[in-house]
Amino acid sequence: MIDLNADLGEGFGRWTLTDDAALLSVVTSANVACGFHAGDPSVMRRVCDLAAERGVRIGAQVSYRDLAGFGRRAMDVPSDELTAEVAYQIGALKVFAEAAGAEVSYVKPHGALYNRTVHDAEQAHAVVAGVLLAGGALPVLGLPGSRLLAAAEEAELVGVPEAFADRAYTPGGTLVPRREANSVVTEEDAVVRRALAFAVEGSVEALDGTRVEVAARSLCVHGDTPGAARIAARVREALDAAGVEVGAFT
Repeated sequence: MIDLNADLGEGFGRWTLTDDAALLSVVTSANVACGFHAGDPSVMRRVCDLAAERGVRIGAQVSYRDLAGFGRRAMDVPSDELTAEVAYQIGALKVFAEAAGAEVSYVKPHGALYNRTVHDAEQAHAVVAGVLLAGGALPVLGLPGSRLLAAAEEAELVGVPEAFADRAYTPGGTLVPRREANSVVTEEDAVVRRALAFAVEGSVEALDGTRVEVAARSLCVHGDTPGAARIAARVREALDAAGVEVGAFT
C-alpha cells in the first residue's frame, strides 16, 4: 500500500494556485500550507473542511517564513526560533482541522526547509522539537535517509519516507535542486511511469540514467505543477490498475 499526497491550500487572499477541490478527490493525504510560504486562515479553513468531508488526512506543511519566495529560498533561522515557528504553524492548522471534525495527522516541511533537513541535523532536530512542542506525537514526512527522519525516530516519532513522482533525482537519491535544468518532471506520461516505479519497484531513474532505490510509504504529486489535478488522477488510476492499494499511512 502507498499513500498519495499533494501540497494544498497554496493560495493567499484572492490569489489561488492549487486546485484543492479536484486534488482532494484523488489524494489520500493533504499537505496544507500553514501561512508561512502560502495559505491564510480562510484558505486553511476551506481546505480542512473539504479534506474532512472527503476523508482525506490533513497534514501541516510547515515552512520557513518566506511568503515572497514561496518558502523555496535558503534561510538561516536559529534553532529555537525555527522550533517555535514550526509549532506555531501546526497549532494554527489544528484549529481549523478540529473545527472541521478532523485532526492534524502528520507534519511535512516544505521547500527549502524540506531540502535543508535532508543534510542539516540541527535544523532537522529543530523541526522535530517544533512537532513535540505543538503537543502531538505526529508522524513526519521526509526524504529516505534524511537527517529529518533520523531525528524523528530519535524522538520516537514515526518517520515516513516519501518519494516525488514529478521531481528529478540525483544518483545519490536526493532531489535535483530547482535552480538546475530538468529538476521538475512535467511530461504526464513520465510522471505516471515514475509513480509506478516507486510503488512497484521501489526505485526511480536518476537524472544521469542510473537507477536509484527509493523505499517510500508516501508518494507526492506537487499541487502547483501545471495540470496537477489531471496528473494526480492519472497516477491514481495507474496505481489502481497495477494492483497497488492506495491509502493513507496514518
